[in-house]
Amino acid sequence: MAAFRFSTEVRVRFAETDAQGVAHNSVYLVWFEIARIAYLEEYADGYPALRETGLESFVLESHVRYRQPAHFDDRLRIHTRVGELRGARFRFDYDVTRNGTAIADGWTAHACVDAQTLRPTRIPPALAEAIAKAES
Repeated sequence: MAAFRFSTEVRVRFAETDAQGVAHNSVYLVWFEIARIAYLEEYADGYPALRETGLESFVLESHVRYRQPAHFDDRLRIHTRVGELRGARFRFDYDVTRNGTAIADGWTAHACVDAQTLRPTRIPPALAEAIAKAES
């Protein structure tokens, strides 16, 4: 976790689990989104501020590796960083821990697009600078 400078906590809700009380595989992507939005709020004035500039951020790809199951009422920490940033694209990396033990990891790849045309557009300099500062 030394390479991750940001994290946020989530608590596994009953609705996120199956009949055995294990978190469903799909909710990890929701937790990634929660962490990503919190990261942007912490370092870059939040996702709504990006949208106000006329940009959107689309998810292009996602990957989750499940190591151990999460259960109802677990308190998890989602460690988040921007691992790659170039042109219109960027990638968030995630490490999910419970009591300091890694239970999952993954990444999501994104692209900035013009909200009107949906055409790729470079990451705004202010966002790139905020991310560089956050990751330095």
